[in-house]
Amino acid sequence: MSPEMFVHSGPARVFDSEDECIKALDGNEVKPGDVIVIRYEGPRGGLGMCEMLMVTMRISESELNASVALVTDGRFSGGTAGPCIGYVCPEASVGGPIALVRDGDIIEIDIPRRMLNLKVNSEELERRREEWKPPEPKIRRGFLAQYAKNVGPASRGAVREE
Repeated sequence: MSPEMFVHSGPARVFDSEDECIKALDGNEVKPGDVIVIRYEGPRGGLGMCEMLMVTMRISESELNASVALVTDGRFSGGTAGPCIGYVCPEASVGGPIALVRDGDIIEIDIPRRMLNLKVNSEELERRREEWKPPEPKIRRGFLAQYAKNVGPASRGAVREE
């Protein structure tokens, strides 16, 4: 990871899925300095936590490699490099703060201090929280629907809780 990225502040580019983000990267819609936010990919929203390898590969193979960060409620594997923050809890699908981020919001990352900060005042966040509605389930029947309904957060292993 580029040492300049240990402390970073930039505008959010928000995507509600990994696929949306990949299309934006392929279309050169993400700019140097941006903080990519991919949400609704956690245990409940992504039905088991999508791995962000395709996104991180696209970033690492581009000129954005040393200038963008990634924040997601999805997961990473051992192939991830750069300033990537994952497994964010509570996830977007249950109304976690990542669900309230909007394009252009400033996100501060300070890796040495283990700090992630959304620079939006509390009144605005409360207004957004009141407007937020849970997304429709991706799957409505069967085992995966039951899993999504009963899964716990990544911080507790993303296992089914009843």
